[in-house]
Amino acid sequence: MGKLLVWLFAAGKLGKLMTTGGTMLLSMLVYTWVFGWRYAAGFLLLLFVHEMGHYVAARQRGLDVGAPAFIPFVGAWVALKEQPRNAETDAYIGFAGPAAGTVAAMACYAAARDTGSGLLMALAYSGCMLNLFNLIPLAPLDGGRITAIISPKVWLVGVPLLAALFFVRPSPMLILVGLLALPQLKQVFQPDAGQAPEYYDTPLETRINYGVMYLALVAFLAMMSYGIHENIRT
Repeated sequence: MGKLLVWLFAAGKLGKLMTTGGTMLLSMLVYTWVFGWRYAAGFLLLLFVHEMGHYVAARQRGLDVGAPAFIPFVGAWVALKEQPRNAETDAYIGFAGPAAGTVAAMACYAAARDTGSGLLMALAYSGCMLNLFNLIPLAPLDGGRITAIISPKVWLVGVPLLAALFFVRPSPMLILVGLLALPQLKQVFQPDAGQAPEYYDTPLETRINYGVMYLALVAFLAMMSYGIHENIRT
């Protein structure tokens, strides 16, 4: 019986590894076909670091979470098998992904400055834009999870931002995000349709701290994205 339990545990771990490895390999093949293998490998590594930020944060808060999975041209995610018990936990997990992803993008930027590598500079730009996009204050994006601790009404700011981004650079992924956001927006107009009121019961100081961290990260990524883009153009 003990051996059977050990085997099942190992099989579960192997299954998680195959899910991550298999979807990552599929994405690698697709991105390589479009962008070349060097950029594909670097971009997937940036995605992986971002998702591992979520993964580690969820485990720190005692939540059961699945291994990262990848879909080409959509991105990656980790599935929470247990939902956060309050908005602060959700914001903590949501913030961890862009924070880890920003560190990875800045590592690419520092290496690009030292080596003069155009590839690393392009990856730094992609990393900044990837994390900046995820910070749009609209659920189910990370920004929506973070700003919900302040108020779900902040999501209304994300709607015109998403629409403006689609107008500037149309993409099926933006349509997908919009469709996924529709059920979440019910919480703005029909509070009873969403989480219980105590879910958002968070001390004012905590709300302010997350608000400041969120705005600081958005401002930093926006400035770095613009600066790196100008660097690449010249």
